[in-house]
Amino acid sequence: MCSQEGDDYRLLKEYANGFMVSQVLFAACELGVFELLAEALEPLDSAAVSSRLGSSPRGTELLLDTCVSLKLLQAAVRGGKAVYANTELASTYLVRGSPRSQRDMLLYSGRTAYVCWRHLAEAVREGRNQYPKAFGIPSEELFSAIYRSEDERLRFMEGLQDVWRLEGASVLAAFDLSPFPLICDLGGGSGALARACVSLYPRCRVIVFDIPGVVRMAKRHFSAWEDERISFHEGDFFKDPLPEADLYILARVLHDWTDAKCCHLLQRLYRACRTGGGVLVIESLLDADGRGPLTTLLYSLNMLVQTEGRERTPAQYHALLAPAGFRDVQCRRTGGTYDAVLARK
Repeated sequence: MCSQEGDDYRLLKEYANGFMVSQVLFAACELGVFELLAEALEPLDSAAVSSRLGSSPRGTELLLDTCVSLKLLQAAVRGGKAVYANTELASTYLVRGSPRSQRDMLLYSGRTAYVCWRHLAEAVREGRNQYPKAFGIPSEELFSAIYRSEDERLRFMEGLQDVWRLEGASVLAAFDLSPFPLICDLGGGSGALARACVSLYPRCRVIVFDIPGVVRMAKRHFSAWEDERISFHEGDFFKDPLPEADLYILARVLHDWTDAKCCHLLQRLYRACRTGGGVLVIESLLDADGRGPLTTLLYSLNMLVQTEGRERTPAQYHALLAPAGFRDVQCRRTGGTYDAVLARK
C-alpha cells in the first residue's frame, strides 16, 4: 500500500469510527464517570469505579481505557493496578459543576440528536426532519416535537445554557450593543444569553420572549429571572404581539426555519422595532461558497434531521433581512462556533 493510499485508508477508518468516539463520550457522561472521578479524593481503579457506578467490571474497564486513549482520562499504575483521574479537558468541560461544562449539551446530543442522525439517509431522500421515525411523533409543529416531554424540554434548555455560558460573551461582543438599552431575546429559553448580555452591558435591560412552557420552566429551574434587569414574556413569536425593543436577538433561531418563515418573522420584528434599532442574528455562518466550515456544514445537516431549516451564508442572511426592511447589514466572524449579523432599522 503506497503512502497516499495508506493515508486515505486511515482517514476513511477515522471517519467510519467517528460514531464510536461520540458514543464513548456520551456514555461516559451519562454514566457519571467524570463526576465520580471529580468527587473522589484520589484516582480510582476500575473496580472502584464499577462498584460506585453500578456498572459491569469488564465494560467499565474497557470504557475507562478508551477514555484514556481519547485524552478524556489519565491513568497511572499504583500497587500494580491502573488508577484513573480526569484530564484538564474533562475537568473543564465534562463535569457538571464546572463553569464551562458542556455536559448537558452532550447528553442532549447523545439522547436526541444522535437518534435522529441514524435516519440521515431518509432525511436526505425526503428533505424533512426525522422525528416521526426516531421517536414516533409527528413533526408538523416543530417545537412540539423538539419539546416532546417536560424532561426533553429541560434537557434542551440546559444544553443551550451550556452553549451560551461558554460562547455568549464573545458573540455578544462582536458588535457594541451599548446603544441598545432595551433588548428582546426571542426564543431566549432559560435566559442564559440574557445573563451574558447584562453582564457585558450592565445598563441594558433584556426581555426573554418564549413560549409559555419554556418561560414556566425557566422560572422553576434557572436563575436568570432573579436579575431585575431581565424579565420574561410569554408568547409565540410567529403569532403573538412582540414587545417593543431597541434590539431583537435571534440566537440559533433562524436556522430552525424555512426562508419563508424567516421572512415572516423578520417582517414582524421590523414593525415592532423602535426607529434606529435593529436585529442581531447569532448563527454559525457558512463560508461564502457554502462548502465550509465543516462544523457548520454538519450543523446544517443536523437542521435537516431535526428542524425545517439550515445554516446559511452571510449573503443568504442579507437576502432575508433586506426585504423585511433592515439596512446596513454587517457580519462579524468571532473565531468561535457562532458568528454575528447586525442589521438596523
